Amino acid sequence: MSGWLPKSPKARRRLYLIAAIAPVLALAVGLTLWGLSDSISFFYTPAQAAEAKPPPGRSIQLGGLVQPGSVVKHPDGRVEFTVADQMAAAKVHYSGDLPDLFREGQGIVATGAFRPDGDFEAKQVLAKHDEKYMPREVAKAIKEQGEWRGEGAPPPSYQTDAAAR
Repeated sequence: MSGWLPKSPKARRRLYLIAAIAPVLALAVGLTLWGLSDSISFFYTPAQAAEAKPPPGRSIQLGGLVQPGSVVKHPDGRVEFTVADQMAAAKVHYSGDLPDLFREGQGIVATGAFRPDGDFEAKQVLAKHDEKYMPREVAKAIKEQGEWRGEGAPPPSYQTDAAAR
């Protein structure tokens, strides 16, 4: 017998049992985490998404403010709009009915993935439900960028490159 094994047969049995269960448990936890990795949806603002460059097809949540003048509705039900923060903007494509409270200048969170061309293909669009509510992630990101308007402040004025010239 080795010097590190307990002398008691009862303690030795417990040690063998733990030694047999631990790798199985570690494998089960590892497989569970690996299996759930595809269902994790990271939240990005347009600036964070531009910096992180999530791979095309990877499910994420994109949040920010709908840029005024950017909403284009097509007869077949497709909608295109731009979600922006102070540093970047992302073009969003969505097919389906938008929430009743969706409008320009409002905060939204779109769930979907970036396409290879760099545009965002949304599968779901959520809009804030009243004037005081904004998803926690959107509010935090907007505050970090210094764009938080708070109570009664006017909506932001986004300038496109063409308008800035």
